Amino acid sequence: MARAAAAAVSTRAFVFSVFLGVSQCYFTVPLKISTGSYNVSSDVGVTRRVVLTADGDGLSLASDPSGAVNFLDMVNNLQGDYGRGYYIEMSIGTPGQKVNILVDTGSSNFAVAAAPHPFITHYFDAALSGTYQSSGRTVAVRYTQGNWEGELGTDRVSIPNGPNGSATINIAAILSSEGFFLPGVNWQGILGLAYPMLARPDSSVVPFFNSLVQQLGIPDIFSLQMCGAGISASSTADPPGGSLIMGGIEPTLYQGSVWYTPIVEEWYFQVEVLKLEVGDQNLDLDCREYNMDKAIVDSGTTLLRLPVNVFNAVVEAITRSSLIQDFSSGFWDGSKLACWMKGETPWRFFPKLSIYLRATNTSQSFRITILPKLYIQPITDVDGTLDCFRFGLSSSANGLVIGATVMEGFYVVFDRAQRRLGFALSSCAVSGGEALSEVAGPFSAADVAANCSWAPPKEPFMWVISYALMAVCAVVLIMLLLLLVLPCRRNRSGEITDESSLVRHRIK
Repeated sequence: MARAAAAAVSTRAFVFSVFLGVSQCYFTVPLKISTGSYNVSSDVGVTRRVVLTADGDGLSLASDPSGAVNFLDMVNNLQGDYGRGYYIEMSIGTPGQKVNILVDTGSSNFAVAAAPHPFITHYFDAALSGTYQSSGRTVAVRYTQGNWEGELGTDRVSIPNGPNGSATINIAAILSSEGFFLPGVNWQGILGLAYPMLARPDSSVVPFFNSLVQQLGIPDIFSLQMCGAGISASSTADPPGGSLIMGGIEPTLYQGSVWYTPIVEEWYFQVEVLKLEVGDQNLDLDCREYNMDKAIVDSGTTLLRLPVNVFNAVVEAITRSSLIQDFSSGFWDGSKLACWMKGETPWRFFPKLSIYLRATNTSQSFRITILPKLYIQPITDVDGTLDCFRFGLSSSANGLVIGATVMEGFYVVFDRAQRRLGFALSSCAVSGGEALSEVAGPFSAADVAANCSWAPPKEPFMWVISYALMAVCAVVLIMLLLLLVLPCRRNRSGEITDESSLVRHRIK
């Protein structure tokens, strides 16, 4: 997981305080997550098991012909919302122990609490499972907020509302943690759905979904619908949730077409962002700035996180186009909530936000757009007279992250088999009869660079480094030749070690 900015709010931070400016006074307002309801436009009582078909692009549209996958059984299998995270019920061990597991496309370990913790109601007790096997290896993962340590092992895992059957899965049994489990969350572990390269302690730990594909024979594709969009903080309706479809896509969960963008690199789900628009304003930044140092799609991050220069440009553009003057800077940096009189809606004061992604036809792009109701988010009310909202964007020091703020507007297809991500309009991203997101395209990508993905500085800096390294190598080679041909006394008691090995440190 990659998110480091101190002001960023992630799904791991359910309970915290923010400062709210009302008149000349400040109040400490506890963050409360709203509840709400959503509808899926399908008759979920219908059982559909049909032969695996394709949509013309080769994407699985229906069920595995072996009967291992019935997508309608998976509809509504998620609970939660953008503040607490979206989680799925699983059964671990023999006999099965039920736990709720956070769905996270920005990491690769399957980890579950295996010891008591004051903020969780129950945990997986490995001693009670007849099929748990410890590997004897320890593992530790650090996030922007919190960390955990434990041991690696394997056990049988099944998903009540998932593919039929059980699989032997690598499990990180969490024995101690700090700031990972927080008050109010209703999950006891985390399901990393990214690639083996991110697995801890190394890529030999086969991730959960890889094991599912190998052992159950389901297609190497999953799709995700997160239904917390546009929910009022004061709503008393059923809490939002969503769907994790393992093995393909469920057509009743989206509307219109699925638009695809290539996966640039298989570690995180890294994509290539070509440009951003605020309303009708193109930010006109070099496209590499949007991808510095990566652009990823991550369900485990709450906000839309942007590199600092991009974030500042977005705030400036919103401020120029907003009907609100002299808006508090604390609202933009996440330190304050903005409040309106109850019944007033702030969304009309803000523009749409659009992200252009490179299409699978690399000379083209498509645009995903979120309306203000997705990024001006209801948080709490004050004394029944004020409704308070937060800004659903933050700055980032380590890349652009398309988190829940954006994902809640779309049905997102993680087509690992064809190395692409798909976006379609989510059937639950509707509020008051209004769609909260848009997808449009194709557009020409001729006006942007052929490759916008960020890389370490190249010319001329990298040429200088290359020549310098060549010169060093030449000097070392000459010295070695001299040592071979010239008589000299050599001290063999010393030992040369290389402590400068390059390690690419990947954390959330």
